[in-house]
Amino acid sequence: MASLPAIDNDFLTRFVPPSGKHAEAQRANMAGLVDSWGIVAELAELTTPLRVVHFLCQTGHECDRFRTTEEYASGRAYEGRADLGNTRKGDGARFKGRGIIQTTGRANCRAFTAWIRKYIPAAPDFEAEPERLAQFPWAALSAAWYWQTHNLNRFADRDDVIGATRAINGGLNGLDDRRKLLGIAKTVMAAAMAGSVAVHSAALPTLHRGSDGDAVATLQRALRSAGYHIATDGDFGPATELAVRTFQQTNSLIPDGIVGRATWGALARHIDHPET
Repeated sequence: MASLPAIDNDFLTRFVPPSGKHAEAQRANMAGLVDSWGIVAELAELTTPLRVVHFLCQTGHECDRFRTTEEYASGRAYEGRADLGNTRKGDGARFKGRGIIQTTGRANCRAFTAWIRKYIPAAPDFEAEPERLAQFPWAALSAAWYWQTHNLNRFADRDDVIGATRAINGGLNGLDDRRKLLGIAKTVMAAAMAGSVAVHSAALPTLHRGSDGDAVATLQRALRSAGYHIATDGDFGPATELAVRTFQQTNSLIPDGIVGRATWGALARHIDHPET
């Protein structure tokens, strides 16, 4: 598994720079997500760069680039929505979208309460206090709940923004913006991963099919440490190229089979801790 960069305020600011009248709210919400990230990533199984960038693009869209953790609309449109569990008068407004993935409806608040109490027994009853979903860490943990219980990583693993959007939205509303955010997240992720290997950059050249020597052997050992069963013969042949392309695809990189700074960055953990 590739080493993941820290999802910190710098990363999120590069992803969605705070701007406009909601800039302070953006900064506060991003800080809340950063503080919650460890448990969010664990519960949502955000274990690869591709999973992280898909999570960020979807939540980034749903909460207006982290400008809000409460739906701007009144929620009246959800009144009487039995499919959301809104069976009592006033449920539409009371259970409007909240959190960074906009958890909506009485039934979802009830389900999130049952789920999160398996990990945090003292968590609030969100059916009784739905407004708490707009507060961190619950605003972020509710997104982890939805991501995990709907198995959204299956879409992230195949880089399927359309499938993930349908699973979250029920349709394809905002697809263009989600795609835009995904592209930005991938760019920020690639830069962060490239930076993590800066210390190696002078010693590790760009490699491609046909390359040979010690640097290729270093690459092959790193790929083996990452789980790819290839020979460590110092020859960048078809098997090594296939392993590189597969690794790049899995780690949100351009799968061109060329090992440059970004790919070395994604392999940094395995270079530092090679297979024994």
